[in-house]
Amino acid sequence: MSDYIVSARKYRPQTFDTLVGQSAISTTLKNAIKTDQLAQAFLFCGSRGVGKTSTARILAKTINCSNRSDQVEACGKCESCVSFDEGSSLNVYELDAASNNSVEDIRRLIDQVRIAPQIGNYKVYIIDEVHMLSTAAFNAFLKTLEEPPKHAIFILATTEKHKIIPTILSRCQIFDFNRIKIKDIADHLSQIAVKEGIDAESEALHLIAQKADGALRDALSIFDQIVSFAGKTLTYKAVLENLHVLDYDYYFRLVDYALNEDIPSSLLIYHEIMDNGFDGHQFVVGLAEHYRNLLIAKDGKTVNLMEVADGVKQKYLEQSKNAPADFILRALGVLSQTDTNYKAAKNPRLLVELALMQLCSVKNELEKKKD
Repeated sequence: MSDYIVSARKYRPQTFDTLVGQSAISTTLKNAIKTDQLAQAFLFCGSRGVGKTSTARILAKTINCSNRSDQVEACGKCESCVSFDEGSSLNVYELDAASNNSVEDIRRLIDQVRIAPQIGNYKVYIIDEVHMLSTAAFNAFLKTLEEPPKHAIFILATTEKHKIIPTILSRCQIFDFNRIKIKDIADHLSQIAVKEGIDAESEALHLIAQKADGALRDALSIFDQIVSFAGKTLTYKAVLENLHVLDYDYYFRLVDYALNEDIPSSLLIYHEIMDNGFDGHQFVVGLAEHYRNLLIAKDGKTVNLMEVADGVKQKYLEQSKNAPADFILRALGVLSQTDTNYKAAKNPRLLVELALMQLCSVKNELEKKKD
């Protein structure tokens, strides 16, 4: 059997300092441990892949560590930490509420809560996807959640906070996890690439981070997929090919054609994009995003709002100098209207082609208005 471990598991955070993009939550939990002011129940909310379960495990490991560091991190060497890392700790109980959501499952958990820990001070109960519990199970859980034994701490994790009944919410300290920023994901992937001996272009890692849509686990899965495809050299071109993403270069060329009022070249580029199997609606959304980035690039105060690699950012800065603000705003209006009308259009290809013709006519239209 292969010893291969996917990156999402191999590089799962083991300490608060290794959590990506959740520094405020890490600091709050570390201070609570340091001052011995731990709540009896926590609720971790947020979208997939942002570190809810990882944070729950780190908290469970840290509070039972007998030799915590001055930075309130688990030592990883004491008996409690070793048993936790080996998956044999009796102080941590994980329940997947998606498949264990009945009253009987909760009653079994409540029966275990009475048993004191053998090593350390706390027994931690992590309930993942807690919103999947039935109403009867929630009600059976209420009393124990409100008045648990001193050694019991509950950590509930959910992607759908609105499905949890108010009586449960009122008994928990609630932590809302942020979607992870593209830059943070790209930096983390860069560190992993170095550890794995992979030569990765920064533009390639940024593209993976964008595709992950704020979920680090998704980014690591994509990273593994592309490494399998491209080997030890991760190029921007390989990522484009594997993820079937439209290259930035198409959008830069289309804006240049619009500024030069070159309708034939714009239509030929769109024909090439469609022949390569890309979706017309996604193309319109991507082109609108490109014009939005051009507008942002025109002011030094807003440049950092662009979540792209440094090399691509420089291209935006150069092109924005040639594109007047009123031209960009008018183009955004055209694309917004096209986006709205796309699904209802009987001939969506013609709709997009008309939009491209309008974009190539914007400069002339604005000059006539000035005259």
